[in-house]
Amino acid sequence: VIDSGAGWRSLDVGSPFDYARQGILYVAAHLPRPGVSGLPDAAGEELLALVTALGGRTLGLFSSRRAAQQAAELVRARTDLPVLLQGEEALPLLVRRFREERSSCLFGVMSLWQGVDVPGDACQLVVIDRLPFPRPDEPLAAARAAAVDAQGGSGFAAVSVPIAAVRLAQGVGRLIRATADRGVVAVLDSRLETARGYGPFLRRSLPPFWYTTRPEVVRGALTRLADS
Repeated sequence: VIDSGAGWRSLDVGSPFDYARQGILYVAAHLPRPGVSGLPDAAGEELLALVTALGGRTLGLFSSRRAAQQAAELVRARTDLPVLLQGEEALPLLVRRFREERSSCLFGVMSLWQGVDVPGDACQLVVIDRLPFPRPDEPLAAARAAAVDAQGGSGFAAVSVPIAAVRLAQGVGRLIRATADRGVVAVLDSRLETARGYGPFLRRSLPPFWYTTRPEVVRGALTRLADS
């Protein structure tokens, strides 16, 4: 218990999870910087390799409906794994099927980044296609960033980066939901490793997973999970 000296007291009880032993944070630093909306071919191939190594059990969190749909089409075309796509059925039904069908994949957009609770081995891989910076058509974030810019500051640094940090932490938090959970968070946006300005800040906002940028290491870990 910490006495702040300001009339209130706080208690930090820590976390029940041993993140460094339970999970891996993998950033695909070798991929090109994301460009236009949608799922780039290189990111799609990376996604396919990860999902195949584990044999499903994948929650895919995408920045746009187009990217989620492209990912679903790719995995359906190149594997026999069941793919559940947000929008094709009611979301509670999709989450229930994902929890019950061990080899399935669930792909969707921002509403899946929060509140989805699938402990156990039904979800052992969380894939994030790109850093969740606010879009230009998000009026509140855009107005706040414009106000900072008008005062001579950086709206991107002061507004967009903190928003992305919160959203990223929420998405990453879908992986470890119980003390026995194990798995991988794979971020297919190389900027989390290569952007010197905000990359380290965003990584510090995440749980202290074991960290790697080596694809062969993470594929090996997923293969071992699949066999366990």
